[in-house]
Amino acid sequence: MTEISDRYRRLAEGFTARVAAVPADDPRWANQSPCDDWKALDVVEHLVGAHQMFFGFIDLEVPPGPAVADGPLAAWEHTRDAMQAALEDPASATKEFDGFFGRSKFEDASNRFVSGDVLIHTWDLARALGIDDRLPEDEVATARAGLEGLGDNMRQPGVFGPEVEPPADADDQDRLLAFVGRDPRFSG
Repeated sequence: MTEISDRYRRLAEGFTARVAAVPADDPRWANQSPCDDWKALDVVEHLVGAHQMFFGFIDLEVPPGPAVADGPLAAWEHTRDAMQAALEDPASATKEFDGFFGRSKFEDASNRFVSGDVLIHTWDLARALGIDDRLPEDEVATARAGLEGLGDNMRQPGVFGPEVEPPADADDQDRLLAFVGRDPRFSG
């Protein structure tokens, strides 16, 4: 296991815990998330789709699995496990592709984008479901540093919105969320 695959595993565990905390038939899956036009279930759908998109960069596919609408936990675990396996497989992890920032290795691009996406959407999902929304402090700092390096490339439709003013008493997590266009006070 590499540092990158280990980081992904830790972040994915946080998202998995939030998905597993709410049964598939719970009405909270229809709650509004902090992401415009997305309900809680849509957050899971987005992460599953984003993972599939990354596999496409290296001409791989996530094997067919459960649909999010049929069971968010099963669909997420299936996709998460495929990503974890790819990051632990040296042939997949080091495969290169031409991406948004030039030539990249799958593991490096996944670390930069997928892991950050999992972290931010863990908060989105937790807020929509009304459950624990605290993120690992070390990952909050890592994500902020990585995102700042993307400049205006991160502020486009389908990525992150404009930065919002954090509350006066904002902690590091709230400042990260405001940086990526989230209102840390959002309550679904």
